[in-house]
Amino acid sequence: MRLVESLKRHGRLTQVELAESTGLSPATVSNIVKELTASGVLDTSTTSRSGRRAILVSLARQTGLVAGVHYSARHLRIALADATRTIVSETSLPLAPDHRHDAELDRLALLLGDMLDSLGMTTRDLLAVGVALPASLDPRTGMVSTPGLLRGWEGIDIASSLEARIDCAVIADSEANAGAIAEAREGAAIGIGSSVFVRVGHTISAGIVVGGDVLPGAHGKAGQIGHVTIDENGPVCRCNNRGCLETYAAGPALLSLFPRSEGMQRLGDLIQSAEGGDGRSHRVIADAGRHIGVALASLCNLVDPEVVVIGGELAQAGEILLAPMRHSLERSALQSTSGVPTLVGASLGEWAETRGAIISALSVGGAATSAISLPA
Repeated sequence: MRLVESLKRHGRLTQVELAESTGLSPATVSNIVKELTASGVLDTSTTSRSGRRAILVSLARQTGLVAGVHYSARHLRIALADATRTIVSETSLPLAPDHRHDAELDRLALLLGDMLDSLGMTTRDLLAVGVALPASLDPRTGMVSTPGLLRGWEGIDIASSLEARIDCAVIADSEANAGAIAEAREGAAIGIGSSVFVRVGHTISAGIVVGGDVLPGAHGKAGQIGHVTIDENGPVCRCNNRGCLETYAAGPALLSLFPRSEGMQRLGDLIQSAEGGDGRSHRVIADAGRHIGVALASLCNLVDPEVVVIGGELAQAGEILLAPMRHSLERSALQSTSGVPTLVGASLGEWAETRGAIISALSVGGAATSAISLPA
């Protein structure tokens, strides 16, 4: 079981890496791999590491699949994966700004059915579904934890509501937490014990990983950096407070600085304009980076991460955003002997949160393991 859990967590590993990750001896790992390969639990192949032949081990592909779903402020992304986290089908489509849970969960149920049907499968083959949402969820109730942050989705247990539609186990969490666990397990923070993932787009939020696991907080609100107060006399935020970071650096605030006649309707338009040499667009993104860096410095002083990963739509601006953010972090965060936390762009791009939802789905009730029949 320790070996299988390690493969669930990391995907594919060599036998030497399995020995390191499980604490078992290489000989014991070799014997277990032979036994589980013979029983159809594992697949092995030959690879080369540092010029030496090595045995690469992975979980055998199972009949059952899991789904990762990401509702962002503007898009819906869905991916189906097997027990080794290999994507077998994916799709994405735009969302209306005021999307509601009832219509969107109904549509999701239909889309999952269509995607499974295209693979010759049905919802009975679906082991679990992970859902990432653009708001924090209270782990005790499954509901949006703060009123006003996701209108149309409040007051319902989102996971239970979807379970009733598809008759399948569902786990739901914030998109920031999903992105954080994906980057920690598969992306820019892999192998790092303590990291922060900051998602910057139409909303701003963060996921905190400590010891390889997400830190949710008592009400699921840990990491809500978008609602750190920048100016207590600033604009009223959608959370009903004044001067939150989102009112200065989130997508709607940035796009509102341009007349509609200029065609700046999406963050992609703003990024393209800045990359094309437009000084005003460049300045707007850079100012957002400085504001985020100030708030991020406070978060780093509180949780002391090794690495900060920046994702979301605005992260596609690259160093236009990251350079001023890094400068603010270096100026405002407490220095350690090794300096401030390393700040990098996300490596999984726009699918990071969906990947995180897949990882969560594989953990529901031992979903991946339930698809594997281990020998006694």
